[in-house]
Amino acid sequence: MKTFRVEHDRPSCIGCGACAAVAPEFWEMKDPDGKSDLVGGKKIAGGKKEREIDEKSYSQNRAAADVCPVNVIHIFEKGKKLV
Repeated sequence: MKTFRVEHDRPSCIGCGACAAVAPEFWEMKDPDGKSDLVGGKKIAGGKKEREIDEKSYSQNRAAADVCPVNVIHIFEKGKKLV
């Protein structure tokens, strides 16, 4: 089964909530700053978060990345950026 890495550039998030609306299992809105948060994500450099997902979770996270108006959600496969 394929695995993917989702990366969220949280500091650049504007808090529109689109990702949480289309993929609530993976994305939620956080108080007090109102930005989205990658559920189960681990902090990495620059205030970003990342999480590994499997192939069946790809479409939900791809939808979240596609609706993000500021393109702060990225998906990688074997180090190659897909979104």
